[in-house]
Amino acid sequence: MPPSKIPVAAVQCGAHDREDFAASWPRIVALAHTAGERGARLIVLPEGTVPGYVLGPAAVRADELVRAADDVAALAVRYGAVVVYGGAKIEGDRVYNAAICVGPDGAELGHAAKQFLWHFDRRWFARGETLRPVDTPLGRLGLLVCADGRIPTIAATLVERGAQMLVMPTAWVTSGRDPHALENIQADLMANVRARENGVPFVVANKCGVERESVAYCGKSAVIDADGAFVARAGETTAEIALGEVELGRSAPAPRRQRHEPAEGAALPSEPRARARLAFTPAAARADVERLAALAAFADCDLLVTRGPYGHGLAPMPLVEVVASAQEPVIAERAGLRYAVVRDATMHDPRGLVDLRLAGIDLFVWESGDDDWCVRFARTRAAELRAYVLVFGADGVRSFAVDPDGAVVAGTFGGFRMASFVYDPARAQATTVAPTTDVFAGLRLAEAIRAR
Repeated sequence: MPPSKIPVAAVQCGAHDREDFAASWPRIVALAHTAGERGARLIVLPEGTVPGYVLGPAAVRADELVRAADDVAALAVRYGAVVVYGGAKIEGDRVYNAAICVGPDGAELGHAAKQFLWHFDRRWFARGETLRPVDTPLGRLGLLVCADGRIPTIAATLVERGAQMLVMPTAWVTSGRDPHALENIQADLMANVRARENGVPFVVANKCGVERESVAYCGKSAVIDADGAFVARAGETTAEIALGEVELGRSAPAPRRQRHEPAEGAALPSEPRARARLAFTPAAARADVERLAALAAFADCDLLVTRGPYGHGLAPMPLVEVVASAQEPVIAERAGLRYAVVRDATMHDPRGLVDLRLAGIDLFVWESGDDDWCVRFARTRAAELRAYVLVFGADGVRSFAVDPDGAVVAGTFGGFRMASFVYDPARAQATTVAPTTDVFAGLRLAEAIRAR
């Protein structure tokens, strides 16, 4: 089937408190109508639009949900569009935080319930238990909700099961460190990687403003193409529409192995090294390594990580020589430091590091041939798995280290041939990224659902 271009709209709404939903809903619907008038065939609204994200202790009112669903159905029929909106979904005695998909005839086509519940989500929402794309007249949509986008295997499973586009109502929050530049790691980094690693477009609708005086949103709703580039992106502080065209069927993810376990004969070491200062260099010549090892010792570093093999005992400093192999990932231990050596195929695969990370590896050394995207992939993998990633670039000059928060903490360039950082296993062991929100639990849940 040839690629098809589809005009899509991410509708960025202003935040509202649950108590103000009745007054805010007409404005939200009007903005969605504007997206339809501009020709959007897929219209996406944020997470928790109906009736709000911070629900509080009061029960969700079914009649309120029904009235909103009727308005969405009328919207879809009027413009012949598929509409995906974030709202509470009541099924039996459970309430889910859902992405609900409505077809051009006004009928619900399916929904996805949020799996990776974030912080206080658990107070009023049950956890989702399925991963199934939704068939629509536009193609098969992989629906996910907000923090689900932080777990790489959720999007990957949806694509493996036939999703041609990822669609995510979200409530990307921000800490407000800089009110003039609102940050969120999904908005600024992960969303683009999700599209690129899966080879499908990604449409994300977020809110702007503040809810209940305590939850601030970063905006940045986006339409992203299958290569990971922004087609359209909203600002941080205004209610607006990100409108653009995406192609379905133009790209496909690279073939993947089903598991990424250690290379044959490799064993996982039993105990990781304690906190240490690691120096690293992309130096290739023996004389350079000897000189830099001496400088690393002078700078009170515990180890020098470099490409190898060079042999031990070249300087008064333990050396960790990263030896690439055609069969990877490779698990190794040198001078009490355990790590895994990986290449592009593994780093670009959303499942590539998951098994190793769950088995206890928290330092990945990437021999990268991907200069354009290696920073974004390295930062994404480090943050989503709570691990350290040390990258040796293809140019032999740039190498850099990323910490478990996804921040680049040190790197070489030009004549700066040796850099260093603190490797602290305790930081990698802190896999709870928000109260009651554990990355490892999310990874294991996604795999359990996939295996059903």
